Amino acid sequence: MSTKTATATETKRPAAKSKSGLSEAWRHKPGQELSDEEVLAMPDSEYMNDHQIAFFRAKLQQLRDSILDNADETTEHLREDTTIVPDPADRATIEEEHALELRTRDRERKLLKKIMQSIARLDSGEYGYCDETGEPIGLGRLIARPTATLSLEAQQRREMKQKMFGD
Repeated sequence: MSTKTATATETKRPAAKSKSGLSEAWRHKPGQELSDEEVLAMPDSEYMNDHQIAFFRAKLQQLRDSILDNADETTEHLREDTTIVPDPADRATIEEEHALELRTRDRERKLLKKIMQSIARLDSGEYGYCDETGEPIGLGRLIARPTATLSLEAQQRREMKQKMFGD
């Protein structure tokens, strides 16, 4: 009976050890090489440390570069696709595709502005903290939406006000 208890205890230890290993892995890596899971495993006392700042800076820069690449591709695509199509239905389809692509790039342009603001917030030390309350936004929210400037609670309050007052 004591062998059974010892075996059960031994099988539980490696799982706890691997979780502990994940929470300590960030200490041995540069911030830009961390995974989302490693950042989430960091203790709350380490919120917005140098590793997390480097992680989010790399994430924001990668997002910015991706948007800029898409903009370049759109410009090239619109330049190349100037063929004259005699069929009005085909021409309408091409124009609708161009309009959709331009609307997408316009949304990305607005996102690019938010990304640049977030990078400036990183530089000033304000990144990761709510604009309204000054409380931490939270790593999970920042990983999901790196340009977030409000905590989840503050965002929900803002959305409720907009819903109620139509602002």
